[in-house]
Amino acid sequence: MSDTEPTTTAAETAPARELPPAAQRALAEAAARRAARGDAGPPTERHGRGGLEPVRYGDWEIKGLAVDF
Repeated sequence: MSDTEPTTTAAETAPARELPPAAQRALAEAAARRAARGDAGPPTERHGRGGLEPVRYGDWEIKGLAVDF
């Protein structure tokens, strides 16, 4: 496949399905709950080791002691 050819996924080519009224209400309620909750971001870690993520940066010890996850 070349880089100039457009690619389409199955979701793009499939026709949109008509949802039953109960499913539409459930989706609307979920969207309202998400909007009311707001986006506070991910929760902060309490009593964590601090510093950079050890898995991502390969730091597997703290002050010379191996850390067991």
